[in-house]
Amino acid sequence: MGARFTAWVDRNLPTRESFESNRWLRPIAHRILHSSLWRMTRRSVPRGVALGMFTGILIPMGQIPASAVLALPLRANVPAAALTTFFTNPLTTPFLFILYYKVGGWVLHLSGTSPAEARTAVADTGWLQWFAADVGLPTAVGMAICAVIGGILGYFVAALGWRMWITRKWRKRSTERAERQIDVAL
Repeated sequence: MGARFTAWVDRNLPTRESFESNRWLRPIAHRILHSSLWRMTRRSVPRGVALGMFTGILIPMGQIPASAVLALPLRANVPAAALTTFFTNPLTTPFLFILYYKVGGWVLHLSGTSPAEARTAVADTGWLQWFAADVGLPTAVGMAICAVIGGILGYFVAALGWRMWITRKWRKRSTERAERQIDVAL
């Protein structure tokens, strides 16, 4: 499973060359292609994950280009930002929008609309007006709150994961070094 996921990521992540050849990104390609944005470091990867979570939640369309452009001033890792935007996908989006509405309603202290009221409102004024009047504000507020919380959580989870990965590498290296010293002593 891990090898298949890694192969999928390698195939689908945007490459430096894809940014260079994209006609929309060509004017800023020299900035996007800077090597520090593509290097995996302990600071740039958590920034990229946080940025990807933030843009993935807050921007419904065009998340990957938005995260790539926003990675420039934040010095975030572009592949990490682009990959993390896949958190919101067609399978998770309906559930996330319900969460956004609930969080926004809770923050704004709204009781919510009953299904009967919603049907009446849709029949009387049309669904777009109903959405803008009753659902739009709580959803937008909840989306903004979830984007900030998701970005913060993404940063700390990625930083912790990076730290655990490095610690595991150090332990493995020290164990191998100790085994070599035992073999040499014998």
